[in-house]
Amino acid sequence: MTQHYDIIIIGSGAGGATFAHALADTGKSILILERGAPLPIEADNWSSKAVFIDRKYRTREEWLDKDGKSFIPNTHYWAGGNTSFYGAALMRMKKNDFEEVQHAGGVSPKWPLSYAEMQPWYDKAEALWEVHGARHIDPQDQADDAPFPYPPLAHDPGVLELKAHFEEIGWHPSPLPLGIRRNDANPPTAPCIRCTTCGGYPCKVLAKVDARTAVLGPALKYPNVTLLTGQMVERIETDASGKRATGVVAMTAQGEVTYTGDLIVTACGAAPSAALWLKSKSAAHPNGLANGSDQVGRHYMFHATSAVIAIAAERFDSTFPKTLCVNDFYFGEPDGGYAYPMGQIQMLEYMSGQTLEGQLSDMLPPSIIPDAFSDALAHRMVAFLAMSEDLPDPNNRVTVEADGQIRLSYTFGDLTAHNRLVKTLEGGISTFVTHHHVISGHHFSVDELLPLYGTAHQCGTLRYGADPAMSVLDMNCKAHEMDNLYAVDSSFFCSSSAVNPTLTIVLWCGLSSRPSQTARPLARRCPPRPRRRRGPPALSR
Repeated sequence: MTQHYDIIIIGSGAGGATFAHALADTGKSILILERGAPLPIEADNWSSKAVFIDRKYRTREEWLDKDGKSFIPNTHYWAGGNTSFYGAALMRMKKNDFEEVQHAGGVSPKWPLSYAEMQPWYDKAEALWEVHGARHIDPQDQADDAPFPYPPLAHDPGVLELKAHFEEIGWHPSPLPLGIRRNDANPPTAPCIRCTTCGGYPCKVLAKVDARTAVLGPALKYPNVTLLTGQMVERIETDASGKRATGVVAMTAQGEVTYTGDLIVTACGAAPSAALWLKSKSAAHPNGLANGSDQVGRHYMFHATSAVIAIAAERFDSTFPKTLCVNDFYFGEPDGGYAYPMGQIQMLEYMSGQTLEGQLSDMLPPSIIPDAFSDALAHRMVAFLAMSEDLPDPNNRVTVEADGQIRLSYTFGDLTAHNRLVKTLEGGISTFVTHHHVISGHHFSVDELLPLYGTAHQCGTLRYGADPAMSVLDMNCKAHEMDNLYAVDSSFFCSSSAVNPTLTIVLWCGLSSRPSQTARPLARRCPPRPRRRRGPPALSR
């Protein structure tokens, strides 16, 4: 039986859930289709073995790389999307990230809108996602940036020592903006207990500000919003003209189901969203949905990342180290010694012995690594992430095989600036620790060595812009070639910048005057429909 809704949203992560939250008060029937299940709250949420060795929550889906070799992306399909497993870093893109910037390996393109136009929406996004931080310590902050809605998380003693060391060598370390429900001044008043199982883990006490707690749960309080899980959308259907999307076809445990809608919105993630559009080919769209420009799936980006693992002579006194970042080298060396953008340095999460075992498991079976050795190493480890911008390249792209399997063809670009950032970090910590080692995380290799960042931060596959020949989406994230098809995930990005993308997804897709506010009057034109029974809850115990 076909079921009709005013708005159908495919995906319940940062973009899809925030979009639903923004439109929930319109009273129109909103259906959120999620391929995964509600994420259970259970003991394994905080089990390093379950999360990193057994990979209990990670997808079993296989993609292909450019050479046809299969791999499992480090992706999690659950109600609330991948944000339940992210590290809770919620950073603004920098002012110049929205401008054309020359890099060592090419040009980062100008966005259609400026930072000044995005700035007030960043304020709203930080409030909605409860971001903790401190303004005007980061040298890349703007003078008129509003204060964070919550104070920064306190640094552990070991991180304070590291902060002092960086300041002694002339750096400007700043608090890492985090979406964590924590009150360091009065801990019992907030759920966060500063555990050692945050980044990479789902939060058992719901202290991490993720899509399921910040927007999905609140949206589902409206009787007109329905979440259906276990819904793998296979294609989007259109009318005979190809100008209007009419509905979606999903595979469920009970078989194939068709849902029709007046507005169709994809929020599956940059690679899966592009794959869905490509699979939805028809007579009107022979190359894939809204792909007359041949831009769907192109310009896939995700950050060049390296983990710098430092081993201290004594135990590093921190169980929650991910509170510090350094942006001095974001757009180059401050003394002018290197004029091209290099990127950001941030602390990584605490890693237990079993976390390390899980991250090395593609090279060494966890059973041959003694727990005592890995635990001793973890207690002395200071871990950093060096993250640099990935430039858009039309040859880096998502395609689909005849059977619908995703192929991700990717070749990383010039890593000169990234390697310089890593060497700068090595030099900065060389007098703080006894020795250090770099685990390079350039794209596919990162999934072997640092699975936490495998295919994270993917973006750019349905880029937006004013020129239909060079972009897929218009300025409102609506397909150029269609009247009622939107994308509200990181696929719309023109460039990747060198910061975590979640906050920009939230502000653009759910809060700004663009996608959600454009869809709002369109939704109101739809005739009212009977309210339907609510689907499964976003959270389960």
